[in-house]
Amino acid sequence: MASHPVFIDLSLDEQVQELRKFFKKLGAEISSEKSNKGVEDDLHKIIGVCEVCFKDGEPAQIDGILNSIVSIMITIPLDRGENIVLAYCEKMTKAPNQPLAKVCLQSLWRLFNNLDTASPLRYHVYYHLVQVAKQCDQVLEVFTGVDQLKSQFANCPPSSEQMQKLYRLLHDVTKDTNLELSSKVMIELLGTYTADNACVAREDAMKCIVTALADPNTFLLDPLLSLKPVRFLEGDLIHDLLSIFVSDKLPSYVQFYEDHKEFVNSQGLNHEQNMKKMRLLTFMQLAESFPEMTFDTLTKELQIGEDEVEPFVIEVLKTKLVRARLDQANRKVHISSTMHRTFGAPQWEQLRDLLQAWKENLSSVREGLTNVSSAQMDLARTQKLIH
Repeated sequence: MASHPVFIDLSLDEQVQELRKFFKKLGAEISSEKSNKGVEDDLHKIIGVCEVCFKDGEPAQIDGILNSIVSIMITIPLDRGENIVLAYCEKMTKAPNQPLAKVCLQSLWRLFNNLDTASPLRYHVYYHLVQVAKQCDQVLEVFTGVDQLKSQFANCPPSSEQMQKLYRLLHDVTKDTNLELSSKVMIELLGTYTADNACVAREDAMKCIVTALADPNTFLLDPLLSLKPVRFLEGDLIHDLLSIFVSDKLPSYVQFYEDHKEFVNSQGLNHEQNMKKMRLLTFMQLAESFPEMTFDTLTKELQIGEDEVEPFVIEVLKTKLVRARLDQANRKVHISSTMHRTFGAPQWEQLRDLLQAWKENLSSVREGLTNVSSAQMDLARTQKLIH
């Protein structure tokens, strides 16, 4: 998200005086005279009434007023500026409509970018930035991924507790529009816990699992099982459900749903979406073991009708998780490759063997080329001697 640098061609005293007069004229309970306690007290008073400009002002005019406030704010020393910044951020979350929320978002982004990159206040500004971005559907303008987020705070990393709070907020504002991103945020959140405090992350761990299961684009789920907070859920129904999505087939999920229908629904999970995902995961698991599958096998394993096999396989191919070819004449599916549902020691060993085979094949090719090259050179020398 772009923001213009703060630059006001007035002295601080003149800006404060103009702002006091402006808000006084709007009917705010503020004196038009400067405080004898200094600029910081002036800012406290101005920020305390600044929301009055939201009532009748035009967005462009309000943006200019907020820009003036920010230009004063960034001159306040860090040790005396925290309360001022927090008060301003809180006011920016009170925009009464979306157009003004966009103005407030721009103002907060301007403040964020004009604070020193080593300032701990940037965390507080960014947290409120995300809140305001949600109000005006601009979340992806300020947050595009975990790596981008970490780079924003590279010079002054927030505490673990602060990052946990921020990750929870980011999960909340992305879960309805970008499940994949929301799932990554929750995984990152759980990664902030250690063995010593993982037991207190129960609610976060459950949210992480539910988000990952609900995301139609997340299929590799076994990394969740290694997260410490998730381990503490072993024996709980949510952990059992996750284990089914990690390594079991469709019948296991169907049985779980029959036994615990109320639990699944209470987590906000959609049964039909779960069935769709489990069918795909089951197909992937079958594809690991069987390079060729009949339509009859698929109707039985996936619990679908014969006329649903071809449309199902076409949908699977669109995900690019499996490469396969439909053989309608012989009612078969031929598998070329598939992504593994889990990637543990057996898969690493398989990969090692594959790479070793490639290495040996390349050595054979190189040796063959060397022999061919030598033979050609010998032939050339022989022909030269003859002539």
